[in-house]
Amino acid sequence: MKRRVVVTGLGVITPVGNDVATTWRSLVEGKSGSGPITKFDAATFPVRFACEVKGFDPLQYMDRKEAKRADHYTQYALAGAVQAMRDAGFVDGNGYDPDRTGVILGSGIGGLKSFEEQHDVYRERGPSKISPFFIPMFIADIAAGIVSMRFNAKGPNYATVSACATSAHAIGDAFRAIQYGDADIMITGGAEATVTPMAIGGFANMKALSERNDSPATASRPFEATRDGFVMGEGAGVVVLEELDHARRRGAKIHAEIVGYGATGDAYHLTAPAPDGEGAQRAMKRAMADAGLTAGDVQYINAHGTSTPANDFNETRAIKAVFGDRAAGINVSSTKSCTGHMLGAAGAVEFVVCALAVQNGVIPPTINYAVADPECDLNYTPNAPVEREVNAALSNSFGFGGHNVALAVRRFTE
Repeated sequence: MKRRVVVTGLGVITPVGNDVATTWRSLVEGKSGSGPITKFDAATFPVRFACEVKGFDPLQYMDRKEAKRADHYTQYALAGAVQAMRDAGFVDGNGYDPDRTGVILGSGIGGLKSFEEQHDVYRERGPSKISPFFIPMFIADIAAGIVSMRFNAKGPNYATVSACATSAHAIGDAFRAIQYGDADIMITGGAEATVTPMAIGGFANMKALSERNDSPATASRPFEATRDGFVMGEGAGVVVLEELDHARRRGAKIHAEIVGYGATGDAYHLTAPAPDGEGAQRAMKRAMADAGLTAGDVQYINAHGTSTPANDFNETRAIKAVFGDRAAGINVSSTKSCTGHMLGAAGAVEFVVCALAVQNGVIPPTINYAVADPECDLNYTPNAPVEREVNAALSNSFGFGGHNVALAVRRFTE
């Protein structure tokens, strides 16, 4: 019999807040995290704005030497993990068995800023000047390793890499590890720090990014008729998952229960979703079957909702195909309208949103929704939050390469 798994810790670093409470309040209030790029000179770039993390101080979470040797994505990951472990009530490595505690933390790209900087060093000063810390700063698994060392977590430990589905895969795999007895506690999620010249330039040149340089705050407009691309975001989302009886024994606060995981592949195209979101349909169906949910059980879907023409149309078609006549009664929203697209961190942050929606009975809005798209005709919770009892929610995450994940969250009941 599979074991029940609950969410006992939440941690985030986002463009709209450097902790869970601030981020949640910003999302409910519909605050945009988008603005002109400050992390490099973007004057010659076709896209000159992004959703940057603001006012983050890594020294709140690590010493100066450690921070200097960590890429921003690792700094964000560790900050999210510290927040989540504190929220779960684990302080200074107490209250858990290290051998039964694991870490699965992913990043879609890893330490891109470190890569760009050290490549400049190589070009300008030669190979002997490349930092000996470059490789561990750059590789996408190092955040998982550093978090495991911080918390002496000796259970399953690895990184997932599946573009924008990365951290959703991480949470799903961590869920399975606890279900099947490989661990009792998992620290899981993802982080990304890609407001860099190569990332902005590359995504802009493939026409994936919005070019609304004159109005950054309104540029991310998922499901809206005039959408023209996503806004780059960055940050981290980390959660603590725990086997239910383990959580009960220590009197843990339980935010929600994770009950379903569906993962599929499109086998279709490098970047475009399969027609009608066929792979997304199967992911949602698998998550719901895994959870034992019917179409009538779900009140909220946190959509992948990137604000690109193809994703939003195909995700809408996928939701309608899965939920049929019930689709119109579900609140859908894309919090990427506020945070931008956090790539490998997006799935975990949006899983946190689902857990909070279930816990608080509030659904954050899709902001910047002004002109309805007749081909996107669901209830996208436009511009204002909705108070509604949420017994079950789905979090959708889809990535370049045809990776699809749906995670199902339910209100916790004994």
